[in-house]
Amino acid sequence: MSYFVYILECNDGSLYTGITTDVTKRLEEHNSSDKGAKYTKSRRPVKLLYEELSIDRSSASKREYEIKKLTRLKKLQLIEKSLI
Repeated sequence: MSYFVYILECNDGSLYTGITTDVTKRLEEHNSSDKGAKYTKSRRPVKLLYEELSIDRSSASKREYEIKKLTRLKKLQLIEKSLI
């Protein structure tokens, strides 16, 4: 099963990083479901800025951790590179 690491931009401008097997479904959960993360519930609506494919849950979790340690500027640079 493939996993994705994703970055969302919240309504307050903050960035949220997570993992999922279905980016579209997870985005919908963040925006309108009780299954969304506690962090994003009070910062709706959120929009998807970045997604990255991982081969399994373990590698996705490791990559999520790496991204979460990045500064905001580095995260924005990662997002910008993916748009090119």
